[in-house]
Amino acid sequence: MLYHQTKDILYVKQILGHKKIETTLLYIQLAETIFKNTNEEFTVRVAKTTKEITELLEVGFQYVCKKDGLVYFRKRK
Repeated sequence: MLYHQTKDILYVKQILGHKKIETTLLYIQLAETIFKNTNEEFTVRVAKTTKEITELLEVGFQYVCKKDGLVYFRKRK
């Protein structure tokens, strides 16, 4: 589940306490099987102010990037 959310195999390995990456790969293969039909669509929001950024983070949006003074966030649908 964590890999599905983060797509970071090394982070998942560390959190699960695995010594070998192969062990973590077993869990990732299982997660991919479970979530292979999962919708990869996102809701995207743009923030300009600190208040807007804080509000988006509080409701679960993730930071994506900053461009032209705007901060972009996304959250899975």
